[in-house]
Amino acid sequence: MHLRDSGFPVKTEDLADLRPIRRRHGVPADLEGCHTAIVEGYVVEGHVPADLIDRLLRERPRVAGLAVPGMPAGSPGMEAPGQVADRYEVLAFEKNGRYTVYARR
Repeated sequence: MHLRDSGFPVKTEDLADLRPIRRRHGVPADLEGCHTAIVEGYVVEGHVPADLIDRLLRERPRVAGLAVPGMPAGSPGMEAPGQVADRYEVLAFEKNGRYTVYARR
């Protein structure tokens, strides 16, 4: 697992429905991914690279969290030998639904 391999302590919970957690933490519906994590009070949604989570924790911006919607090829956990990585954006979002580009990969 990408986060565990990057030094993050990981506790997993398999839930049938992540919507209540996403709503409680302000994840905009159009930014939902396939995984939701809470890291030191921030929400990490989808396949966000660990180095950007580290940056988030260093900078401590006033956002609810980071998201990578969908499952872009080449994002953490979506790498495949011989497959060309997609270009994708990592978005910083606020609880009011606004979001901006935090990084491009």
